[in-house]
Amino acid sequence: MSTSHTGAVTRPKGFVAAGVAAGLKSSGNKDLALVVNQGPSFASATVFTSNRCKANPVLWSQEVVKDGIVKAVVLNSGGANCYTGAEGFQTTHATAERVAEKVGIGAIDVIVCSTGLIGLVNNRDDLLRGVDAAAEALGETGGDDAAHAIMTTDTVSKQVIVTGDGWSIGGMAKGAGMLAPALATMLVVITTDADVDSATLDRALRTATRVSFDRLDSDGCMSTNDTVTLLASGASGVTPSEEAFTAALTSVCSDLAMQLLQDAEGADHSISIQTINAASEDDAVKVGRSVARSNLFKAAIFGKDPNWGRILASVGTTDAEFDPADLDVALNGVWVCKASTPAEDPSQIDLEPREVTVTIDLKSGSARATVWTNDLTHAYVHENSAYSS
Repeated sequence: MSTSHTGAVTRPKGFVAAGVAAGLKSSGNKDLALVVNQGPSFASATVFTSNRCKANPVLWSQEVVKDGIVKAVVLNSGGANCYTGAEGFQTTHATAERVAEKVGIGAIDVIVCSTGLIGLVNNRDDLLRGVDAAAEALGETGGDDAAHAIMTTDTVSKQVIVTGDGWSIGGMAKGAGMLAPALATMLVVITTDADVDSATLDRALRTATRVSFDRLDSDGCMSTNDTVTLLASGASGVTPSEEAFTAALTSVCSDLAMQLLQDAEGADHSISIQTINAASEDDAVKVGRSVARSNLFKAAIFGKDPNWGRILASVGTTDAEFDPADLDVALNGVWVCKASTPAEDPSQIDLEPREVTVTIDLKSGSARATVWTNDLTHAYVHENSAYSS
């Protein structure tokens, strides 16, 4: 199995894509992407945000995916089309209808995704003209243009390809902030030419997202538009084992998740929080997520201050099983706390590099989990305070 990062969604056989400028972004940059599955199979699986406040494209696409068949995905940046009323939903429907007309499929087989500001009404005419242009530009080399068209505050496109034995998986993602649990503020399209049915795709996707996108917790904020969709063309004619396919898909999702973390808005540090020897995986995730959401801890890392007391304080807010008097904590491999008391000298810890590892030993079992976050910086506050202006 090998990996690379170019032209991702059109590398698997059976897919064409395009990315165009529809005029939704004032910058004039590409802002509409179209990915089309040409078959012979059209099996799919999709997971959406668990936020109860969902954008119009999510409401539409939740109906599309119910039969496990998806033939195209259209995505726009420049506006989330969330809380835009009946007009916003009609725009989503009209976008799907136009894709269907241009590609020769049914609108009920078209997933629609949008990203950008909530409450912003996307210009329907611009969107439809963009669909027309994207349909004309569809091609087997359109993956890079599609990946760039879905960017918002991203500084780079996120793409990855994993190749198996005669089959492959390609993925593109956008997201650079609000990376929180139950996905992140992300749109992800994953394509494969493996011949895999929708039920298997669904199991594999949920397994993969559980240990990748669902463990990103940049700032504790959950988006209204998050969508991760997986399309299988079957064009390779190869049906890998479910185990092999799930492993490859998990590799794709994990790679994209780390690319999202590296591009988190204004971050200076990428932080891996490893909770070990927990009574259950759920406990380990709870503890890791609690630390990841501590602004005090994240500010300390930004300041290169190995303040391990803030880690213990966050652990103590959870209902995980542990003895508060017997916790061990390490920062970058230096065990600064043993049995809930000071241990090795924190001055040994070098917090200059971007990568930071936190290890928390609960001494309550054998389960473990890793949650990823980033530090809280001046740049993050500035970018998110000025985003809509």
